[in-house]
Amino acid sequence: MGYGMSRLQGSSEPEGQNSDGSSSVEVKNDFSKLHNDIFHMTRLRSGPSESIRKSMDRVSVTRLLRGREVNSSGNGKFSPVDRAFVLGHYLPVDGPETVDTMDSRAYVSQFSADGSLFVAGFQGSHIRIYDVDKGWEIHKDIHARSLRWTISDAALSPDQRFLVYSSLAPIIHIVNVGTASKESYANVTDIHDGLDFSEHEDVRYSFGLFSVKFSTDGRELVAGSNDDSIYVYDLQANKVTLRLPAHTSDVNTVAFADESGNLLYSGSDDNLCKVWDRRCLSTGEAAGVLTGHLHGITHIDSRGDGRCFISNGKDQAIKMWDIRKMTSNADGSENRVPAWDYRYSRYPQQYKQQKHPHDQSVATYRGHSVLRTLIRCYFSPTYSTGQKYIYTGSYDASVCIYDVVSGSQVAKLQGHHHLAVRDCSWHPSDPMLVSSSWDGQIARWSRTRSKQDTCESD
Repeated sequence: MGYGMSRLQGSSEPEGQNSDGSSSVEVKNDFSKLHNDIFHMTRLRSGPSESIRKSMDRVSVTRLLRGREVNSSGNGKFSPVDRAFVLGHYLPVDGPETVDTMDSRAYVSQFSADGSLFVAGFQGSHIRIYDVDKGWEIHKDIHARSLRWTISDAALSPDQRFLVYSSLAPIIHIVNVGTASKESYANVTDIHDGLDFSEHEDVRYSFGLFSVKFSTDGRELVAGSNDDSIYVYDLQANKVTLRLPAHTSDVNTVAFADESGNLLYSGSDDNLCKVWDRRCLSTGEAAGVLTGHLHGITHIDSRGDGRCFISNGKDQAIKMWDIRKMTSNADGSENRVPAWDYRYSRYPQQYKQQKHPHDQSVATYRGHSVLRTLIRCYFSPTYSTGQKYIYTGSYDASVCIYDVVSGSQVAKLQGHHHLAVRDCSWHPSDPMLVSSSWDGQIARWSRTRSKQDTCESD
């Protein structure tokens, strides 16, 4: 069966704590001297626009709103960057309100691309899809099939017709979420087709899947596994079309770099991030390697431009990468940090100030905790913030939000959950963020002002 579907400165802040003692950032001196355009574009995309800067002595949210009401621009509406500037001042830190509570750990939480649906996956074989536009009522209650340990990942197709879910097994299940039945029992009320990733000529033994993502056109899935490999599954051909022995340890996270689907990013317990170009895989080698994490990578999120991405690491840091800095292979120098298992103990204090001798990252963001589970990090939405923030779950039962350029921790959502926040998701257009925790709760945080209305633009 086929499922294919039709302030700009190069300033450098030393690593250390902010005034609140919560976080730190390290921005490379060499990148600041080169005026790295990642930071430049972030500033431009999060506004205000150049025309607004020239027309106002002081740029503030109040003045922008007043100008829109009198149509001072002649367009009758905000430009995308002015909209991002206004909405970017509203951070989702109020509340929260409890969306749902289950008696098992929540592992996955994600808004659909348009924000109308929200997906939450729980260890106890449940995946719930909520209709955001209908007061968060349950749109679909999916009872997952043949799980091993937990739902490791779940993803909605771009057209929101299908959902896939994975566990620590080589089979990903796909469900049509547009059927009439609210309760979805595998092969009783709905078909949960199994997509077998082990049916590839190179596979010799069973494995589990940690990460699965749809391509932008909905025709393919990319997955990372604990057999050190990346898999690509063609939904129209209904088969695995590519297996890459990508790393020397578990591939915890994979992502498409942009809409073309040609570039893939991967992160592994071998501490490396890799870039793969599907147009030139004849040698089976990565297009490039990015070194800098001292321990394994738990999650990757692409900026969507085929150039920049962020990764969360077991070394308690988020790193930002520019793939133009990648090398053809990993540096051969020793890591210098002894092996440590994040499942059983806190991160040793003596490791926190150590750096990789050949760190290729653009910036490093610290202040959250990555323990026991593959905690996820993301760029904030383009529409409402111009991707000016990075946010992440944390083992200390909080969500941390960082400013991309300055690196400061602008918010920490805490006081509600009492166990690890593994995943979180920012609504694509509204200042709303939902966190999912091992305490079984799904919580919704709403908007507030992060600055006074009279704030001036830098």
